[in-house]
Amino acid sequence: MFRTRFFYLILLIAPIFGAAKNRDTLITYKLLQRIEQLQPKEDGVFPGGLFPSYRIYALNQYRQKADVNIFFTGLIAFTLRDIVTTLTPYQQLIAQRIIDKSLPVSDKFKNTKGRNTYHFWRTDDPQIFPNAGWLNWFNKSQSLPDDMDDTAIMLLAMAAEDTVVKNVHKLMQGYTNNAQNPITNTYPEYRKIGAYSTWFGVKMPVDFDVSVLSNVLLMVQRYQLDWTNADSASLELIVKSIQANRHLTDAAYISPHYSKPSIILYHISRLMAVKKIPALEALKTKLVDDALQLFRSSDSFMEQVILSTALLKWGIQPPEIAPKETGSLQDLIEDESFSFFIANMASMLPDGWKKIVGAAGLGKFYYFCPAYNNLLLLEYLTTTQR
Repeated sequence: MFRTRFFYLILLIAPIFGAAKNRDTLITYKLLQRIEQLQPKEDGVFPGGLFPSYRIYALNQYRQKADVNIFFTGLIAFTLRDIVTTLTPYQQLIAQRIIDKSLPVSDKFKNTKGRNTYHFWRTDDPQIFPNAGWLNWFNKSQSLPDDMDDTAIMLLAMAAEDTVVKNVHKLMQGYTNNAQNPITNTYPEYRKIGAYSTWFGVKMPVDFDVSVLSNVLLMVQRYQLDWTNADSASLELIVKSIQANRHLTDAAYISPHYSKPSIILYHISRLMAVKKIPALEALKTKLVDDALQLFRSSDSFMEQVILSTALLKWGIQPPEIAPKETGSLQDLIEDESFSFFIANMASMLPDGWKKIVGAAGLGKFYYFCPAYNNLLLLEYLTTTQR
């Protein structure tokens, strides 16, 4: 057992921390193999095909709970589609198997009235924070609406037909910041920007998140949709946030559901890689400098990975990945302290309370998905080969 694990560690560490040109296709195979291994084949705590993810409450970080959501499964399927052409024919078969097993379970998270929007949690058996004990008493009375983030991700993951995406995009126009439902928890100078809200809920407060907006615009660009006023306004919000440096100084405020500068930069780079957007291209030098500064100050392996991917998408060779903390590579990849997504209940509170409650950690849950961490490393390795 020790010899096998030692061999696996040496096999992977050499290419990752060494010269990029010497990477072997065996590395990507091992990562794909691990992702497929982590995908449940049958229903259990997690439905078959749905990748396990876990949440940790900010005020009780010693208890980890299983969280049944479509978010990470959608991201894995979407990203595999995005990188599939960089894989070998055999690796493509593995990637397609993973995608094919992921898609059927998406019906459990689809809008119950038939529209093509998606919920973070199950809709066939509504729950808020699955396995949350007394909180589940409010599963139906306090359930959240579908959201734009999961909807955009799932449509991309499924490679939905053009007509489906166009209809959803048309639906999205009814869920923006406007005079009838104005946002109350952003900077005063942003309160008249008619960007999309995170939620498809008329009773929900309008909620801005620049990472969510990046995913929506990525869908718009990928499907070559005609831009609407809401699309342009969402881009305006992203651009102004970057120009004001708020992605660095106030990340949790402008992107409450992702909350880290590195993850905001990753989202923006992914959007920019689809098709050039002049307003963002004008900021590329700044974005690159920000990513390099964050990379050099980070001691997290996974954070260095996503920043490296962002830099590569901008056409910049990143520094060598060299985390200060070392251990087994699997521990570095499947690092529970790396949270790509955050459930932040404070994001819906009015300004002032949003910052106070958010800073205190009340209603904040950090999410961890081992398979997605492996996928992020796979994405980085394949991006270097493009």
